[in-house]
Amino acid sequence: MVSGLKNCVMVRLFRKFSTIPLNFIPKQLSQSQLQQIQSQRTQPFIPFSRLQNQRNLLQSQLISTLNGCTSLTQIKQTHAYILRKGFDQCCYILTKLVRILTKMEIPMDYYAKLVFNQVDYPNPFLWTALIRGYCLQGLVKDSVFVYNCMRKEGTSPVSFTFSALFKACSTVLDVILGRQIHAHTILIGGFGSDLHVNNSLLEMYVKLGFLGCGRKVFDELPRRDLISWTELIVAYAKIGDMESAGELFGQLPLKDMVAWTAMVTGYAQNAKPREALEFFERMQNEGVETDEVTLLGVVSACAQLGAAKYANWVWGISENLGFNPARSVVVGSSLIDMYSKCGLVEDAYKVFVAMEERNVFSYSSMIAGFAMHGCAHAALELFHEMVKTGIKPNRVTFLGVLTACSHSGMVEQGRQIFASMEKEFAVSPGVDHYACLVDLLGRAGCLEEALNLSETMPVQPNGGVWGALLGACRTYANPDIAQIAANHLFELEPNAIGNYILLSNIYASAGRWNDVSIVRKLMREKGLRKNPACSWLEAKKGVIHEFLAGDMTHPRSDEMKVVLEDLLNRLKDIGYQPNMSSVAYDVNDEDKKRILMGHSEKLALAFGLLSITADCPIRIMKNIRICEDCHSFMCGASQITGMVIIIRDNLRFHHFHGGKCSCGDFW
Repeated sequence: MVSGLKNCVMVRLFRKFSTIPLNFIPKQLSQSQLQQIQSQRTQPFIPFSRLQNQRNLLQSQLISTLNGCTSLTQIKQTHAYILRKGFDQCCYILTKLVRILTKMEIPMDYYAKLVFNQVDYPNPFLWTALIRGYCLQGLVKDSVFVYNCMRKEGTSPVSFTFSALFKACSTVLDVILGRQIHAHTILIGGFGSDLHVNNSLLEMYVKLGFLGCGRKVFDELPRRDLISWTELIVAYAKIGDMESAGELFGQLPLKDMVAWTAMVTGYAQNAKPREALEFFERMQNEGVETDEVTLLGVVSACAQLGAAKYANWVWGISENLGFNPARSVVVGSSLIDMYSKCGLVEDAYKVFVAMEERNVFSYSSMIAGFAMHGCAHAALELFHEMVKTGIKPNRVTFLGVLTACSHSGMVEQGRQIFASMEKEFAVSPGVDHYACLVDLLGRAGCLEEALNLSETMPVQPNGGVWGALLGACRTYANPDIAQIAANHLFELEPNAIGNYILLSNIYASAGRWNDVSIVRKLMREKGLRKNPACSWLEAKKGVIHEFLAGDMTHPRSDEMKVVLEDLLNRLKDIGYQPNMSSVAYDVNDEDKKRILMGHSEKLALAFGLLSITADCPIRIMKNIRICEDCHSFMCGASQITGMVIIIRDNLRFHHFHGGKCSCGDFW
């Protein structure tokens, strides 16, 4: 690479002068020679402008031909024609040739560099095409070398030169090189107001994680376009700073679809589904066009919120926009996931059945939907149907199937599925699959086997593995193994407060109050605070009502209190007794009963009984796992009221009907 370009530089130091003597003219001409000269003199004169137009037309035709090349053979044929027509020094055409070679991923040294070396005086665009080619092929050092050669020859870079180099720095994660090139744009001068260069510079700093530098570049821009604004909005959204993203969006003079989509998806990705849906509604009211990316962000927000009203609303919008889930695998699979997480697994299956084409993603989404609703047999049946159709399951598919087995206590089936991953489908189990297997064993009460697997698995166990074991220890009241699992979790996730709370609850259930005090002291020393338990449900007209544990500030709190007291008395008549072990505080029994009645899902249930008709299910979403007392309370409430109660906690769905739960008391 180095020697080739150096030789090329040396060649350009010489100019070609004719040294042929002038004594070649014969003294006498023959008759035929005289006639030939005479005929040449009588040929019509062609103006230079017409010749230039013909040349320009031929150049355009050659560019069009290059654009249509689909193979190296066609490129070589076109290149030969370029040489034959005398365009071997035409930088305009040769720049296009180099770019086409780059697009087809032909190695730069194999062809493009040879083309470049034959040009006596390459212009900045031909230099840039070569630099860009090396950048796109990951040869950043070569691209920088070519840039240095360009500068040594006295050729000034153009804006595309720097944009290619900034993109290369982003690719190889080299901020030091990026800053050096940034300095060159300042030293050379003339690029301070170049929007293309500044946007590339802003993008580089953002992608390399130097958001502060990116913001400084943005603030100093003399002129900004939608790309400048949107790049920074997306960057803030990625780090979860939706406040800064919202401020920028508010200042944006002209808001296009990309900017709106950045806000919708940003809120959805940062677990703020309500804000995402509010922005989408504003976007619709403004008449801004919606694309598939926007729609997927809205679907994600609906899935997080779990509101049926929004789920049906989004389906209608997707069809109105031409994204029919029956004909779009991406949209269809997303809607399956959304309906499943909204507690509407039957509607999810309707979408699945209606799809004209199904792939591994649509099957995996439906299997995961069945799994989270405790429909293990349906999940396994769909898995076997998928295999029969010739669609190979992937890692996500197996996570869904193993979860289905885990949530239903199907230990042997889960073992068989896990063993078949690598043996039959060449899918190596990852740490998440081992976490599912530990969860499966732990839920079945095989704590010693689950612990042994956690300590001997061939991959490094993560928080998911030890968290599954810790959760099983609570179910089966094993504080000793819980301590082992918790110690690992405290190292892997030192600031995850849920692990401390879970261990504290396990100690409390075992009556080990000294250990409870030690864990709580550790939480205080680390400055950890418990996230309040929260439940919400969708009432009339799709309005979302939110309830915090022990919070009686709702406008209908007095009515809710009466409903709960009446329900509690009726439950006692059929044998319900409060589960005191669900309270992790060393207080008297009366205080424990009061705390239990203030659990957020019970408050949500009371409001649901006041506001939802008997023919509609009460759908409650909760941010943490439902406790044992609330689980038995909901079973009894469904028996007494005759209503269907559906609760989604942070692990799965529970369908309560007629005094029973779909989980079979196995969760």
